[in-house]
Amino acid sequence: MSNILLYAEVTKENYLHTVLFELAYKAQELSKKLNNADVSALLICKTGLAESFKEAFINSGFDTVYIAEDDSFADYSTELYAKAAVDIIKEINPDIMLIGATTQGRDLAPRISASLHTGLTADCIGLDINEKGQLAATRPTFGGKLMATILCKTLPQMATVRPKVFKPAPENIVKDTKFVYIKPEIDNIPKKVEFIEFVKGLNTAINELDSAEIIVAGGKGMKNEAGFELLKNFAESIGACVAASRGAVDMGLASADIQIGQTGKTVTPKLYIACGISGAIQHIVGMQDSDKIIAINTDEKAPIFEHSDCGIVADAFEILPKLTDMFKTL
Repeated sequence: MSNILLYAEVTKENYLHTVLFELAYKAQELSKKLNNADVSALLICKTGLAESFKEAFINSGFDTVYIAEDDSFADYSTELYAKAAVDIIKEINPDIMLIGATTQGRDLAPRISASLHTGLTADCIGLDINEKGQLAATRPTFGGKLMATILCKTLPQMATVRPKVFKPAPENIVKDTKFVYIKPEIDNIPKKVEFIEFVKGLNTAINELDSAEIIVAGGKGMKNEAGFELLKNFAESIGACVAASRGAVDMGLASADIQIGQTGKTVTPKLYIACGISGAIQHIVGMQDSDKIIAINTDEKAPIFEHSDCGIVADAFEILPKLTDMFKTL
């Protein structure tokens, strides 16, 4: 029987990364196209931590969870995690392996694929099974101008998937999950990098876009640094995270780590406020699943309005300071 294996990333705060549950629901869909293939998870964590995750796995539709526990896994290590993952993958021989395209996932996935001499499609925004039963992984290419669907000729077929591209299951998918503990053989693996301390960068600290409920995004229409300062002040007044279009990033108004769109992040906040963003399709695909979208633009014919629940034809330079002052008095 076919087997779809998902990497269960553990965050620095010792939680399962939310991308696992997004992939788990998508894997159920892929499984049906593979004659109900098993959906499994690979968990690498410090000793004793797996026990706290078991209920989450049972309620997320996993048939089997393979667990490698060791005190050496308390902090992420490329060498140790890759060795443990490769050993388990060789033992269970999955047909497909999916990993979240997080900072950790983007580091770990190529190490695994290189060790297994298999292909890897990175940063995917779409997954399907073709008529031959192969994983068809779709990702942006040529700077987001084209979408490429890629097949992997070797097993396991590997892909990393952006967080927030897929939605988690709307309700529990309960299974009689089997938990298999595998002792990792990592005693003789040299650690070339020693973890000393994790320090959050400013953008990371104030822009947790993956989990933000409100996002205020600026485009080329914000024109300059003063415009983005207005944007940041407004975002602060409503407790929102700041984001940007690729145009704004290319102008040097914002850093690439807060870029939304095909070549940036995909987000699904409860409220997305687009300021000075025209609405190119490359940006729309990164925020179109937001619950509510408000657009502010001087051009009444801007494409962004076609995707908005509320459109405001106005100059952001005039309206944002007024909104900021209003919310600060509430």
